[in-house]
Amino acid sequence: MAGQGEGTGAGWRGSVVGALGPGAWWRRRAAWRDVGPHLLSAWRRSLEFRTVALTVVLAGVGASIIATSISVSISANLYDQRRDQVQSESQRATILAQSIFDSATATEDADQVELDSLQNEAQSTILGSTSSPGGTSIAILRTPGQSTAQTVQDIASPDFPGAELTPELRERVASDTGALSMQPVALPRADGGSVPGIVVGSTLQVPTAGQYELYLVYDLSDAATTLALMQRTLALGSLALVVLIGVITYVVARTVVRPVRVAAETSQAIAAGDLDQRIPEKGQDVIATLGRSFNGMADGMQRQISQLAELSRVQQRFVSDVSHELRTPLTTIRLAGDVLYDQRGSFTPSTARTAELLHTQVDRFELLLADLLEISRFDAGAVELDVESTTVATLVEDGVAEFEPLAAEAGSVVVIDARGGYLEAEVDPRRLRRILRNLLGNAIEHGEGGPIEVEVDSDAESVAVAVRDHGVGMRQGDVERVFDRFWRADPSRRRTIGGTGLGLAISLEDAVLHGGRLEVWSRLGEGSRFVVTLPRVAGAATTSSPLAVVPRDADDLAGHDSEPWAGAFPEATATRPAPDGDEEVRRART
Repeated sequence: MAGQGEGTGAGWRGSVVGALGPGAWWRRRAAWRDVGPHLLSAWRRSLEFRTVALTVVLAGVGASIIATSISVSISANLYDQRRDQVQSESQRATILAQSIFDSATATEDADQVELDSLQNEAQSTILGSTSSPGGTSIAILRTPGQSTAQTVQDIASPDFPGAELTPELRERVASDTGALSMQPVALPRADGGSVPGIVVGSTLQVPTAGQYELYLVYDLSDAATTLALMQRTLALGSLALVVLIGVITYVVARTVVRPVRVAAETSQAIAAGDLDQRIPEKGQDVIATLGRSFNGMADGMQRQISQLAELSRVQQRFVSDVSHELRTPLTTIRLAGDVLYDQRGSFTPSTARTAELLHTQVDRFELLLADLLEISRFDAGAVELDVESTTVATLVEDGVAEFEPLAAEAGSVVVIDARGGYLEAEVDPRRLRRILRNLLGNAIEHGEGGPIEVEVDSDAESVAVAVRDHGVGMRQGDVERVFDRFWRADPSRRRTIGGTGLGLAISLEDAVLHGGRLEVWSRLGEGSRFVVTLPRVAGAATTSSPLAVVPRDADDLAGHDSEPWAGAFPEATATRPAPDGDEEVRRART
């Protein structure tokens, strides 16, 4: 009598499992909008957090899968157990009720009173034979469409949910196949809710009264309670397991990561200049081996850095001492050379020419000594700015006027565009004049007789001066070294203005000392452009320049075969693409 029961049981299984819903405790998600940025920051910065978080997430997923599988399995087993119990009790109740009606002495002449008595007896017997923890309600209903001599009044328990009997269920029961028919239902509660239940239908043959349908409704709230308790236990157990795994992982990760953190902090301290920092060496494991190797490397680096620093100090002291010591004999040579130079008219032509060469080279020697002394002051950090409010455009005009004879001799014309340079700025005039002299001399030297453009402009926070020539220009490798000391792009090139190879290096130091920068653009065969940018207020920083490093005609020259342009930083080099895609820049900054 279980044929149709199996058919409807699968549907009840899904209904009960769906109603009891395992895993409802993990469905809520965290408010990502509030905690997301903090979690991402911790994920990027902390190896411990990544290790613990990844372990906890994976453990949580694993625990959820296991808990869900166990919950589904227990739900199915609990359903199978209750279904078998319901089937057994319903089948027994049907047999008992049918035996009561079969053993009756009722005949075709039996009166209505006896049939009603049999019906009440059957109801009492059925209720007494069931043992459902949640309770059972019963109904005996006449199958519609019969014509018999007598009828028995339909009866039902006061709490019988008649509305839950669907036409499909009644049709299956009325077909009298001899099998129990089952259907899952939701039983209403007094508080307005519902609990899961199941209704079982079978048929009874009442003498002289025809066929009746027996419906037993079982309350399965006890199964739901058991399943909920089991799910809570699994949830709490899984949560406790994940927390325990997280704690264990944190302890292990902290133990492993702590030496790594110490190594990172030590390396940062060494990089910052504290060369005496070392990693503690404890034990014989791989971390201790790492510490010993790191400390050995740090000792070697410290020795090398100390040797290089001492060598640099010796070199700087040598340059400074030699420069100072040469000034006394140079003064004597200068005095003697001036006497000979003044009397060169009375000498033979060859002797006069020698006196002129002596005078010229002594001048060059004095310039070299002055530059060496200035470089040694920069290296020693013994330079200071003598700041005063200066009209940069006026200072530039004076410098150009000084170099106009040399420019004319080289065939170049110097053009000034001081559209925004007449505002005052707090600069050191002596150092700014030196920068201009070096840039103008460089432009005249390499301008190949072409025009030289000088621009002056300013904005709210900075003032800039640009010097552009249209001469030979430089290759990329040359531009990257243009601010190096004693470096020349073409050592074999004939120099018409002299020079020591220190001019641009000193100009760079002067610009940085002001808190500004010196930038250069150059392209082979198209000339060079130097831009010095200084803050208008002493001690301020320059975030932008009123003059662009790339000249306005750079786009017109982009189609020519040329080398990239570049610039220099005092401590680092950076590159970025230029508008035409084949240029780079190096900048001198503080």
